[in-house]
Amino acid sequence: VSQLYGHLGGKRLELLHELVPTASLIGILSNPRNPNAASHLKDVQGTATALGQQTLACSASTEAEIDGAFAALAKQQARALLVADDPFFTHSHAQIIGLADRGSVPAMYYAREFAAAGGLISYGSSARASYREAGIYVGKILKGSTPADLPVIQPTKFELVINLKTAKTLGLNVPPTLLARADEVIE
Repeated sequence: VSQLYGHLGGKRLELLHELVPTASLIGILSNPRNPNAASHLKDVQGTATALGQQTLACSASTEAEIDGAFAALAKQQARALLVADDPFFTHSHAQIIGLADRGSVPAMYYAREFAAAGGLISYGSSARASYREAGIYVGKILKGSTPADLPVIQPTKFELVINLKTAKTLGLNVPPTLLARADEVIE
């Protein structure tokens, strides 16, 4: 059971574009040590081109590099940020959310936990659904199935979470159509 789903970068950018349509330059924060970083960036850049936006790729694999990435975003005047799926970024979520908040950068994240901790918006696989799938797997193994014979299951349930408190702080009006699609709205 995998909770990571590598081809959501384009969808996340579309959602971010709905929320911040005037942002012409979007920062993309990725971890160069992640083997999926290049394909994620390519996916996002393709979507950005279709939306008439430009991207600024920023790499970080240490806390100091995260600080440097935000400095580069400010210097280049990026108007929004998309954070790529990465366990290091999950670990560093407080730093990333804090820097986005201090810089008034609307940011799209990949996990509900970011929005719950004060991030603006997230779109990603449902942890609850993944845990249920893991439970089903454990049940099959306990009933005698060989783990090697069980297929890898990709996520099928994705959650859109919007933090209205953060949107208000950033001076953003969340479109009603986006609010209507949200699985959770934090007020």
